[in-house]
Amino acid sequence: MSQQRIKAVIPAAGLGTRFLPATKAMPKEMLPVVDKPAIQYVVEEATQAGIDDVLIIIGRNKNNLSNHFDSVPELEHNLTRKGDDVKLRKVQESSDLADIHFVRQGEPKGLGHAVLRSRAHVGDSNFAVMLGDDLIDERDPLLPKMLAEQERSGLTVVALMEVDPDQIHLYGAAAVEPTDDPDVVKVTGLVEKPKKEDAPSNYAIIGRYVLKPNVYEILERTEPGKGGEIQLTDALQELATTEGVLGVVFRGRRYDTGDRLDYIKAIVQLASDRDDLGPELRPWLQEFVATL
Repeated sequence: MSQQRIKAVIPAAGLGTRFLPATKAMPKEMLPVVDKPAIQYVVEEATQAGIDDVLIIIGRNKNNLSNHFDSVPELEHNLTRKGDDVKLRKVQESSDLADIHFVRQGEPKGLGHAVLRSRAHVGDSNFAVMLGDDLIDERDPLLPKMLAEQERSGLTVVALMEVDPDQIHLYGAAAVEPTDDPDVVKVTGLVEKPKKEDAPSNYAIIGRYVLKPNVYEILERTEPGKGGEIQLTDALQELATTEGVLGVVFRGRRYDTGDRLDYIKAIVQLASDRDDLGPELRPWLQEFVATL
């Protein structure tokens, strides 16, 4: 299967300013979502889709990321000595997930620039880009459908989700046309964070992409856009008007950890669904809400 040959790229060089001071010395991707850092959910999603080669784009103060995916012999030895097999498996799980590589972005110049930094590692292959702010529930897999559509069509594929029109200014918005598959649309145009009245639709790009290597050539000559950054959306817009881009419409559970309030909601939602936490958490939540 072609999925086995595809590599995943996870940009994780952002400054995380919305979470200061927590992110002053720790990358936002390492903030815990229940009991795992956000980025581990993303790597797990890649491996569950058959990808075993992951490149993480890091910035300064991001050594915690590489440390998390390294083995920790002294900790593993202590847990083994204590006979704590459950915690030992949890510690080993993150270092055994995949073949994980790291490259520094240097100056943070936007998502397009971060993707461009993966060129030497990815080479001439198709690849998936997965943003750590968007956690996709493992019960509602998205990436396998995107990989299958890319293999079938030979086109670039992005993930789309219908959002409240009042929220579209927070996303890249897509102009779309239907196809024979109700879960797949043709993307005819893209606009980065438009005003509500300027948005072509309420289909928002969420943080999953299956890209072809020709995107690198476009990013090389893409001028900085909004915020003085090289926008991946601008490169996708060019592809949409030349060779075509498909959008897979996601209707499952997604957790946004890039915003403080949504981050808290994500923790509550995921913890409530867990067998080890939900039975005690849900009744407490009901009591707590009743007192408000």
